[in-house]
Amino acid sequence: MKVLFATPEIAPWVKTGGLGDVAGALPPALRQAGVDLRVLVPYYPALRIAFPEDKALEVVALGDFGGTFADATLRIARTSNGIPLMLLDCPEYYDRDGNPYLGPDGADWPDNHLRFGLLSRVAAWLGSSANHLPWRPDIVHCHDWQTGLAPAYLKLLPDARARSLITVHNLAFQGLFGPHTLPELALPAHAWGVDGVEFYGHLSFLKAGLIYADAITTVSPTYAVEIQTDEEGMGMAGLLRHRAEELSGIINGIDTEVWNPARDAHIPFAYDIDSIAAKKQNKAALQREVGLAVRDDLPLLGVVSRLTHQKGLDLIAAIERQLAALPAQLVVLGNGDKALEAEFRLLAERHPGQFAVRIGFNESLAHRIEAGADIFLMPSRFEPCGLNQMYSLRYGTPPVVRATGGLADTVVDGVNGFVFREASAEALLAAIRRAAASWRDRKAWQAMQITGMRSDVGWAKPAAQYAALYGKLAQ
Repeated sequence: MKVLFATPEIAPWVKTGGLGDVAGALPPALRQAGVDLRVLVPYYPALRIAFPEDKALEVVALGDFGGTFADATLRIARTSNGIPLMLLDCPEYYDRDGNPYLGPDGADWPDNHLRFGLLSRVAAWLGSSANHLPWRPDIVHCHDWQTGLAPAYLKLLPDARARSLITVHNLAFQGLFGPHTLPELALPAHAWGVDGVEFYGHLSFLKAGLIYADAITTVSPTYAVEIQTDEEGMGMAGLLRHRAEELSGIINGIDTEVWNPARDAHIPFAYDIDSIAAKKQNKAALQREVGLAVRDDLPLLGVVSRLTHQKGLDLIAAIERQLAALPAQLVVLGNGDKALEAEFRLLAERHPGQFAVRIGFNESLAHRIEAGADIFLMPSRFEPCGLNQMYSLRYGTPPVVRATGGLADTVVDGVNGFVFREASAEALLAAIRRAAASWRDRKAWQAMQITGMRSDVGWAKPAAQYAALYGKLAQ
């Protein structure tokens, strides 16, 4: 079975969130499960450095796709772990500073519809009879709005062959563009409508994927249920209810080699279930690194997150005084909403030695927070899957989470972490107080840590579920 994995980012080279991690870790697991898989991704500057033009195994010329798409070629390369990459080379679109979606000024690239329309169009071309390569996929597996037009092209173009699957990593990002983009993307006029790509006067890449894909998955079973409700369906609940038979949830895994406290080069003291006491040494090292008082008599709460309303980080800021009086220490790593960044900076200034805040992202420090914190906080208002709670389980750092999406699917209250339901500062504080009380019972706490560290959070089971779904689609 041949599968094309079409993605706008891939770790470790291009990553803005969980999608990049999934694109980096799921393909090797799928290959191990027996899937003949190749990854299609834009040839961004980081990938140009990692896979220089003179090292590409093969260069494939692409034809005219109509619309106003720029010319492009495919470069075929292979990662160190054997994953074939199909690098979409279009310097006009992808050889830019900034992240995949935003310029250096933080604004969306104005031609994002063409940049990701081309990615979708090439994915569909590879799954069509027009593909002249010796390898043609049976399934095109798309991810989020950036590849959401691929199922539309596969359904609307006469030479399509492959079946399609779209995975929704976050329904909030929908790829909305003006109606003038329809001809620019070489989509037929009849695609514009309620039963096509139109969404309240806009062209929606994500809606196109949800309408035209042969199957839809989300990154957790609970999220698949939540997005069918009007409260959490982001305007697409009716469509998702209509396609409920084709919709399922498969929980993400994590890369258990990268996130392994026994062999983590980012942390100063390696440990496993049999040497969990070394977490105390990591805690002291982290306290020194971020300027906290080195104290083992206070629980250290850790946060690694985007600072956004979705992630519920404002709820933490709202209980600043109560956390200080608990007493507890807090270390926060993240960036995002400028007002929240400023609020957390002030929080650290008001409580030196007790609260520490690092604005930005630092992969190495993220590992040290997972290893050094006693308790990890994830008070998300919604969370399609979440990865940090699984990192925390792996590192013996029981998480405090809200019962939503993948958090509800991976954390069991009082067993491997702590769960609260209402998205309020009061409910979060009550859960933190319960966690802090449990932390003081060292024997019970260690049992909870070990339960978490034994959790099956790898990719083998999700990969088997995806492989089974591919098999059904290919029948």
